Amino acid sequence: MEKSAGSGFLSIITVFILVILSLNFVDGESKKPIPSTAEGPFKPVTVPLDKSFRGHAIDLPDTDPRVQRTVRGWKPEQISVSLSTTYDSVWISWITGEYQIGENIKPLEPKTVGSVVRYGRLKFPLTHRAMGHSLVYSQLYPFQGLQNYTSGIIHHVRLTGLKPDTLYYYQCGDPSIPAMSDVYYFKTMPISCPKSYPGRIAVVGDLGLTYNTTSTIAHLMQNNPDLVLLIGDATYANLYLTNGTGADCYSCAFPNSPIHETYQPRWDYWGRFMQPLVSKVPIMMIEGNHEIEEQVGHQTFAAYSARFAFPSEESGSSSTFYYSFNAGGIHFLMLGGYTNYNKSGDQYRWLKKDLAKVDRKVTPWLVATWHPPWYSTYTAHYREAECMRVAMEELLYKYGVDIIFNGHVHAYERSNRVYNYSLDPCGPVHITIGDGGNREKMAIKHADEPGNCPEPSTTPDKFMGGFCAFNFTTGPAAGKFCWDRQPDYSAYRDSSFGHGILEVKNETHALWTWHRNQDSYASTGDKVYIVREPERCPVEPEVRN
Repeated sequence: MEKSAGSGFLSIITVFILVILSLNFVDGESKKPIPSTAEGPFKPVTVPLDKSFRGHAIDLPDTDPRVQRTVRGWKPEQISVSLSTTYDSVWISWITGEYQIGENIKPLEPKTVGSVVRYGRLKFPLTHRAMGHSLVYSQLYPFQGLQNYTSGIIHHVRLTGLKPDTLYYYQCGDPSIPAMSDVYYFKTMPISCPKSYPGRIAVVGDLGLTYNTTSTIAHLMQNNPDLVLLIGDATYANLYLTNGTGADCYSCAFPNSPIHETYQPRWDYWGRFMQPLVSKVPIMMIEGNHEIEEQVGHQTFAAYSARFAFPSEESGSSSTFYYSFNAGGIHFLMLGGYTNYNKSGDQYRWLKKDLAKVDRKVTPWLVATWHPPWYSTYTAHYREAECMRVAMEELLYKYGVDIIFNGHVHAYERSNRVYNYSLDPCGPVHITIGDGGNREKMAIKHADEPGNCPEPSTTPDKFMGGFCAFNFTTGPAAGKFCWDRQPDYSAYRDSSFGHGILEVKNETHALWTWHRNQDSYASTGDKVYIVREPERCPVEPEVRN
């Protein structure tokens, strides 16, 4: 169903022009025109499973030099950059001091070390100075024999007054000790307007810290991104007991564990491994289910909320679980799949306010991300987030969200434009990219294949609860819980590890490229132009309940 019946002749001409323009974009690898969503919907494609390549989904050991602590004393490590809501501000984060793990631990005093960033447009001298805040977090268990953890001192400093699309050098630490880092650099986002966009945005999910993760990150860095979106599930520290014993399937290996344990040093290993990338390229993270990490007092998400800097306050959010920011002419919505998403909740109220403030004349592109997908056709996590979809899909549709990125399912899948399980030229393109390389390995089975359709009662997310996934009432799957063939809304799916690159070219065209780990750097697994059609799909200014 299209949003406006009055688009008429102008809409037809616009679509025709967009199709002709899209055909002028030729893939340099295949020498063939790159398809565009203006030509869609596409016939569903399933890439045959490459049984010879399953990747090296084995975690890096603590003896690997890439995860070991290489600094001494109070010198900074695990350095990262993240964005604020607008181009003129970024966050610099790092850790000083060593973590502790054992039955008797004593948290470090955050005020022991200052939180200072020196920065400037010249490498020397660094003429500007900013100060921030510091904290420690602990992961504690109320059972004898389990090892508790307390982190090093985590620092977050916000830099303000920055110029757009500009290279800055910085050094972080405490100059009074002295304990300062080497000099690093980052580049600010371009100014927000219809003609200005980051060059390349890398999108990755369910990353982990395996040998296959190293392939994903190496491949990603070859693409020289300006920004990295991590769509949940960073470290998979919760696949371990507190004594450091790990498994591909926690519940299978440790069924009698009195509480779901974690091995928090895996977070420190991950921070060290990622530093060469994220100390220079901003990373924006949203929570996944592997960040839940329950501990004493039913506290959850302690590591996630402490280790990353989020522009929550700047974007009017009261939570680290959802926030928004601009990157050039793109407005990003980072939504929480593991906090209240119902229409009566704080997140939904925040989302309505945030969407109402978006000016599509300034940020034409509206991109949303969260961890559990709504439109995945794999058996793993099939329709698991249906209650979130029921609560939020209409709101996102009415405000014309263009692209939605998800993780959770360890495979790649791109949808046709879809709304409420029906093909819709004004619906968003949903892209599941939970194929970063974690040790739980690939999702292979599809729910539409014989014998693979899950029992409906088993599908709801155990952490969020609720049941909203019923049999389809319309279309080819009416009366059934699963389709008996690849659904029409599923355009392309492939069980391979990899990452994606989004290149917004102008206010109507964005090139999406998915890179498989097993391919050479020059080749791609999936490539398509995502085309906005604002005349055909006008955005409704208000949403009435």
